[in-house]
Amino acid sequence: MKKVILSSILMVALSASFVSCREAADKAKDATEAAADAAEDAGEAMGDAAEGAMDAAEDAGEAIGDAAEGAMDAAGDAVDSAKEAGSDAVDAVKDAGNDAADKAKEVGNDVKDAANKAADKAKEGVEDVKEKVKN
Repeated sequence: MKKVILSSILMVALSASFVSCREAADKAKDATEAAADAAEDAGEAMGDAAEGAMDAAEDAGEAIGDAAEGAMDAAGDAVDSAKEAGSDAVDAVKDAGNDAADKAKEVGNDVKDAANKAADKAKEGVEDVKEKVKN
């Protein structure tokens, strides 16, 4: 009778262990599936992040291109302004030179007139002295 009871207990223990192993296998299978799903989700997230980074890099490239274009336009405008300022300066120097030459001519003419007047007065003075000497 001991053998029958012990055999029965042994059969119950074996059946319980087979059921426990099956449950453990099912749990392992579920965990493997969950890990696969998580890896797939992570892969999709990485793909989305890479796509976002590519979009951001493209936008940054366009912004850099726009900034470079703006800088080139500004540099061109600066060169044009410098040319115009240089041209204006040359014109101003020419005008100032012409004005100075005109003023120098006027001063020369005034000096000439003053010298002629002085010479005329000197002649008059000499003639007056000659007349006084004769008289």
